[in-house]
Amino acid sequence: MGIQLPRWVWVGAVTLACVGGMVNVIGYLGFEHQAVSHLTGTTSLLGAALAHGEWRAVRHLWAMLIAFCLGAMLSGLIIQDSTLRLGRRYGVALALEALLLATAVPLFERQQLNGALLAAMACGLQNAMVTTYSGAVVRTTHLSGMFTDLGIGLGHLIRGMPLQVRRLTLSGMIISGFLTGGVLGAWLFGALQYRALLVPAALTGLTGIGYAAYRHWSLSRQAPRPPEA
Repeated sequence: MGIQLPRWVWVGAVTLACVGGMVNVIGYLGFEHQAVSHLTGTTSLLGAALAHGEWRAVRHLWAMLIAFCLGAMLSGLIIQDSTLRLGRRYGVALALEALLLATAVPLFERQQLNGALLAAMACGLQNAMVTTYSGAVVRTTHLSGMFTDLGIGLGHLIRGMPLQVRRLTLSGMIISGFLTGGVLGAWLFGALQYRALLVPAALTGLTGIGYAAYRHWSLSRQAPRPPEA
């Protein structure tokens, strides 16, 4: 039972989850020790900074929240919908994400907050690109929803209710992809420092190229053939 997911959704979701895990770990291990792929912890830190009057931290944290939202706004401008569907301009959005990540590298190396802001913007763009597919919520830069879906599935299993196997499998694969990205990101940061961001940038660009090629192939198969003479 469960939703039907085409192969490109599986591959894209796991690859982008790996990218999200890498970017977040690299941002966290950097000079600001700031998570960049999600906003829950950032918002909590903002509340604490406001309570203690730490205005420099307030400015930085507000900037992170705004940068993530700007990335999501860019996705809305490019893709114009939150429903995952073949034919949308994901290749353009992925190319822009790759550019944001690559541009963040020299800024991070100069210990500038703008590097973290560009990385957060890239994550906001990525997270907004793929929101829903056939009722399944797809998030690739944080895992709360994925773990929630797994917990709900376990509750249904205990009650003897039908399981949405593909939905739960997708959640598990996204969690595994994000975790794998975290491991790779930590290892790459130790070896390359901020240049490690070039790896998720390349992965994102290749995913965009792969999507564009698959989209072209799929649409060409659907094109009507000319009538025979």
